[in-house]
Amino acid sequence: MLAGRERFSRSRTAAFQVRDWHPRRTNDRDASKRRHRFSGDNQRNMEHATHEVLIKDGLVFLFAAGLVVPLLRAFKLPSIVGFILAGVALGPNGIGAFAGSWPVIQYFTLSDPESVAPLAELGVLFLLFLLGLELSFSKLWALRRIVFGAGLSQAIVSAAVIGLVAYALGLPAPTATLIGLALALSSTAIVMQLLIDNRQAAAPIGRTSLGILLLQDILVAPILIFAGFAATDTNQGLASVLFEALVEGFVAIAIIVVIGRFLLSRLFHLAAADGSRDFLMALTLLTVLGAAVITASAGLSIALGAFLAGMLLGETEFRHQTEVDLEPFKGLLLGLFFMTVGLGLDLGVIFNQWPVVLGGMLALIAAKLLIAGGAVRLFAGGNSLSVEAAFLLAPAGEFAFVIVAAGAASGMIDAETATLVAAIAGLSMLLTPASWRFGRWLGTLLPAEDKSQMLGNDFSEVEGQVIIAGLGRVGQAVARILDNEQAEIVAFDTKPETVARERKSGRKIYLGDGSREEVLLKAGLHGASMVVVTLDDPTSAERTVQAARRIRPEMPILARAKDADHARLLYDAGASFVVPDAIEAGLQMSARALEEYGYEGDTVRDMIALERDTEYRKIDN
Repeated sequence: MLAGRERFSRSRTAAFQVRDWHPRRTNDRDASKRRHRFSGDNQRNMEHATHEVLIKDGLVFLFAAGLVVPLLRAFKLPSIVGFILAGVALGPNGIGAFAGSWPVIQYFTLSDPESVAPLAELGVLFLLFLLGLELSFSKLWALRRIVFGAGLSQAIVSAAVIGLVAYALGLPAPTATLIGLALALSSTAIVMQLLIDNRQAAAPIGRTSLGILLLQDILVAPILIFAGFAATDTNQGLASVLFEALVEGFVAIAIIVVIGRFLLSRLFHLAAADGSRDFLMALTLLTVLGAAVITASAGLSIALGAFLAGMLLGETEFRHQTEVDLEPFKGLLLGLFFMTVGLGLDLGVIFNQWPVVLGGMLALIAAKLLIAGGAVRLFAGGNSLSVEAAFLLAPAGEFAFVIVAAGAASGMIDAETATLVAAIAGLSMLLTPASWRFGRWLGTLLPAEDKSQMLGNDFSEVEGQVIIAGLGRVGQAVARILDNEQAEIVAFDTKPETVARERKSGRKIYLGDGSREEVLLKAGLHGASMVVVTLDDPTSAERTVQAARRIRPEMPILARAKDADHARLLYDAGASFVVPDAIEAGLQMSARALEEYGYEGDTVRDMIALERDTEYRKIDN
């Protein structure tokens, strides 16, 4: 019993001790809970404040995209320039600097530029992805003289000159090389928008600029690879780094070809079999972001992954549908990217070091003017064209910011140098519209060289023209639209009255049968950018396509067909793309019928687009 009582006493003592300690532990836990609750409240308040900032900055961006940029467009400024100016004005270095004196200003400015950086990176991803979609071997080959002649010489010489100047100013060789490569590029987005807005995309200046810009776009991927390798191994020589970047580029292209041929097309066919565009959009986003994650995991740029994904998808038949689906998102995300470019222009640095920034910008434009003008004159055209192209391509481009940011993130470029280079590039981009206007005016003072006028009816030495076989109702419609874009057109027809009528209106047309190779050669087939066959007679159309394909195996040939059976024959003859009259007429009538039933216009367009894809796939099969 004593032992039992001792055990009971020990148990009571233990219970007391536990009971005596427990309230103190409870009090400590309550205090800890209160501290944790206080900390949690602070965290939630901070997250709530961050969300409010994001929402407010989103409204400011939409305000700029919906009101400010259209207002600037009224002054004939490209929307990209408008976004840059909006970023400068609405950022902390613009009117946001006065938010301390007038707090109401903070509601009209971007409070946290870093918070929109991830969305801006998405804009860069889509920009490079769509560039990859555009880069086709057929387009490069059609413009091969401009691309590999004028484009390559302009890029290499410009990068070398700018890099040598940077090296002479005391920068390390890899850093100077990267800056030279960044500033050698021109703005694809601004230049092409200017050309399209002024209906010059199909004109000689448009074709010349496109060829040079295509080569520059190709160089973006190797430059980003070079930036990654140069940053990872600073003990290697510059030649060794460039060699490794070149090898890595060839390996990446080989991987794209393998994956594009054996995997991606099948996945997209699987998604398209359901008939829903939502699945195609999801797979497209997976392709872009997945490739970006893979390259980032390998230590390369995410922008490079997006570019490779675009080239990969560009090899499939889903390329054009992807471009249409992503166009609205691309515009907004690119606008956000260019607003961040404006936000990154530190006005204080520009004002404090304005002699360096202004002198660097003028030196950049002057050097690229001479180099681009000489390259175009040597490989692409006469004095007038070379002057206009030089002033259009002399300013820097948007990829300068991407490349400089990659160099700054890897430590190749210090913060002060990156700020100065970004300021020089950004200010030169703002001058692109004015620079082109001055170049166009200066070009008009020089004697133009129009080979087509000197050659009379022989257009065999003309380059870049569109050949239209058959100038009936369909051919005339195509010609009118291309005329609006300042395209050079050479046409032929088998009806004497059509030829006589069109000649009186100033059309470059002659009587001839396109199935004869000598007729196509006299129309300048060797230098033509494409052939459009709109002949009414099915047999003549088929023979014309066959003759054109024999002479130019790589050239785009567009043809008009009577129906699906005729379309298959034209594809077998070598046509690149065929438009059957019967299918298009049925689709247009169906669209009108759906609208009469009360369907919305967007819904009708989506339904017709899906049906068109289905019908055209039947022809391909």
